[in-house]
Amino acid sequence: MNEQQNHTTRQYSAVTVIGLGPMGQAMTRTLLAAGHPVTVWNRTAGRADGVVADGARLAATPGEAVEASDLVILSLTDYQAMYDILDSATASLAGRTLVNLSSDTPDRTRKAATWAAGHDAAFLTGGVMVPAPMIGTEAAHVYYSGPDKVMENHRAALAPLGTPKYLGEDPGLAQMMYQAQLVVFLTTLSALMHATAMLGTAGMKAKETLPELLSSADSIGAILRAGEKTPGAALDAGEHPGDLSTVTMMGATSDHIVETSTSLGLDLALPLAVQAHYRRAIENGHGGDNWTRIIDSIRQAGPAVP
Repeated sequence: MNEQQNHTTRQYSAVTVIGLGPMGQAMTRTLLAAGHPVTVWNRTAGRADGVVADGARLAATPGEAVEASDLVILSLTDYQAMYDILDSATASLAGRTLVNLSSDTPDRTRKAATWAAGHDAAFLTGGVMVPAPMIGTEAAHVYYSGPDKVMENHRAALAPLGTPKYLGEDPGLAQMMYQAQLVVFLTTLSALMHATAMLGTAGMKAKETLPELLSSADSIGAILRAGEKTPGAALDAGEHPGDLSTVTMMGATSDHIVETSTSLGLDLALPLAVQAHYRRAIENGHGGDNWTRIIDSIRQAGPAVP
């Protein structure tokens, strides 16, 4: 088969999308634009109207949706929704590949992979790292984990959604990376709102402050990269050289943030959490180490790695 024929074969492989929130709709339209026949199903059938008008086919039942394609993409609220929908269609799962792009915990993801295998279906976990309007753009990327062979079999069909980044065989890895990325994202959003509220007490409007704060957030990556040629290498080696930003210095800054927030009557949940990281590191005798030393107490306070 020549390259053009192979491309055509991949281009027109059928795909099913279950779940038509903004993300599911964006994925459906992107797959249609790439040339894939797409079958869709949603608990609220009316949500399919727009994508059906664009060329998707609406299945009457989850079973019919699953049977329409070898590749079934799930874009749901959580993993329980997958069971709620597909429990009536388990007889149709054999030989299919389920790609669950829903958010949940790594443990629930691993259990879902076992559940799928029990019905003779392959399973890939996915974590979409862009909002719905960016699906299919050059900025889009999606983390995947699960059997390598399954990933390779469906890489071409999944690629239109965003650059596939395969992490490994463990089905929990993509979910873990997704949640880790959300730790950074959600904490940053809370920090931006806390800072905006702080400045608001001085009469500054959000339209004045957010551009400055967003500029600061944008610079964090560059600052960390400037401090270490390969970010994370020192952490992996257990090294925390305190020649730049020490735990004591950063801890004092966190104290000032707590004091300022208290005096302004702001919620203290976020600044107290940050302050606690530095205080524990100081209590453990690491005040002179780099601020990265706070990872010790974060690791010790968390659950054991499965």
